[in-house]
Formats: sequence, C-alpha cells, structure tokens
Amino acid sequence: MLNDQNYQLPGILIVGTGALASLFAARLARAGHSITMLGSWKAGLEALEKDGVRLLDSAGNEHRFLVQATSDPRECRGIHHALVLVKAWQTEFVAEQLRECLAAEGLAVTLQNGLGNRETLARSLGSNRVALGVTTTGATLLGPGLVREGGEGVISMERHPALGPVDEALRSANFNVDLVEDAQSLVWGKLVINAAINPLTAILRVPNGKLLELPSAREMMNALAREAARVAQAERIPLPFSDPVAAAEDVARKTAANHSSMLQDVLRGAPTEIDAICGAVVKIGRNHSIESPINWTCWQLIKALTQ
Repeated sequence: MLNDQNYQLPGILIVGTGALASLFAARLARAGHSITMLGSWKAGLEALEKDGVRLLDSAGNEHRFLVQATSDPRECRGIHHALVLVKAWQTEFVAEQLRECLAAEGLAVTLQNGLGNRETLARSLGSNRVALGVTTTGATLLGPGLVREGGEGVISMERHPALGPVDEALRSANFNVDLVEDAQSLVWGKLVINAAINPLTAILRVPNGKLLELPSAREMMNALAREAARVAQAERIPLPFSDPVAAAEDVARKTAANHSSMLQDVLRGAPTEIDAICGAVVKIGRNHSIESPINWTCWQLIKALTQ
C-alpha cells in the first residue's frame, strides 16, 4: 500500500529517477515530505506515477511511497529546494529545467559524482542558488521506480545561507549529514575513489571487492588512484585521506558486494559518467603537464563499450 499520509513538511524536488534519486525520494517521503521527482526516463516516470517509489530494505521488505513524477519543469514551478541526483552528463540539461522551475530564492544542492556539476548549474542558476555536496550512500536500481538500499554513507554539504531546510529534511529522513566549510576536498576524494574502482568494475563486469582478489586488477586500481591523487595535488586540493591507494582499497573492501554505478550503466547500455571521472582527471592533469595514461585508457575503453 502506498504511504498516502497528509504531508506537513516542506516539499522537495528530486531531480532524477535513478538509484540514488529513488532512494532519497523514498526516505524523504517516509519522513513526511512531499516529493516531486523530475526526470526524463519514460519507464521510470510511468512506474513512479503508477506505484510510487518502491524501496527494498536490507531485510528484503518492500515499502512504497507516494510521489509526484513529471518530465515537465513547469509542473514544479516555484519549488524552493532541489536535490540534483542525475548523472554528470545530464547536468547541463537539468540546469535549464531548474532555471524554469526553481524559485528566485530557491536552492539546488548537487550530490552528483564527478567534477564540474556545480559550475554547470551555476551558469544557469547563479552561484548563490547552488550548493555543493557529496554522498557516499549506496543504492542499486532494481527496476523502474524500485531501489534497494546499499551501504549507509555520509552526506557532506558545503555550508550555505539557504541550506537549513535541506539539512533538516535530510536529517529527518535519518541520513548522516555533515556540514563542511569546503566540499571540494570531499568531491575530489570521491573522484579518486570512483576513478580507481568504477571503470575497472565496468570493464571486467565484477563487483567492487573482486578488484582486490585479482592481482592485475588491483595493480590497475592502485595506479588509477595514484594518478588521480597526483592531479588533485597539482590543483592544490587537499584530499580527505593521506594514502589514495589505501583509501581506494578500503572502499572496495567495505563495498565488496556492490555493483558500481558505472557497471550498472554499462549493463543497461546507458551512458556513463566516465567523462566527468577519468576524463576529468586526464583533462585537468594536462593543464598541469601531467599525463594520466591509466585513466586515459579506462576513459577510452568505457567510451568504446557504450558507443
């Protein structure tokens, strides 16, 4: 049965209909927030409109929550708080949608993977209406509108004058929230981890932990992490860990059974975020005359897989 309680808490726009978007929508709806999901995936929107967003918990129990789902930004015009949870390659498109529907004093919070998402949103919305964040929370999309909870991570968001209601909403849904002065360190930290793990799992079609069991894959993973960390150092970004190799291996170990989002994309024949991950490492590295050959190779291989 759908959770059709009378909503009293602030409404929130979730931009996206994928795994993390569905997880956030379900948990916020369960906490009593009125949720609108803005997306372009037809099958996902149809499932959300018909059955609500469905959440499979760690015990295998399914819970359903009523949400509004639409592909038309005019239907959510005047929204004050938006969480952007689409793939990096979709950011430019949704930035234009948000320009049409976000209130003048509204705030869009990006919790996306990869680099450049805040800058893309800010070009359309203005920097004062965009907040940067990163999350290590896990989720797996099992089908349109159906998501399984993954590992419980942390949502780190850069302090912003308009962030209060978003912070309160996420805490009401029992997310682990951390407000930080500068999220760039965390964004780059996640980039290093994603560059090390995601492309290899997608190329080899294995869960994260398998990379630790295959000596050649483990060596590649470590090389990817070192290359990305070298570029971060050139950018003068202090990473949230001192040893990128140990950090990547620790995440692979803790998420051993998880299928990375990039692997899920490749298996579905969907576009990936490789341009904003390994591609970004290569391009930014070249600005500093740093070559990143392992990231370049994975960048090209993933693009070949999805062309």
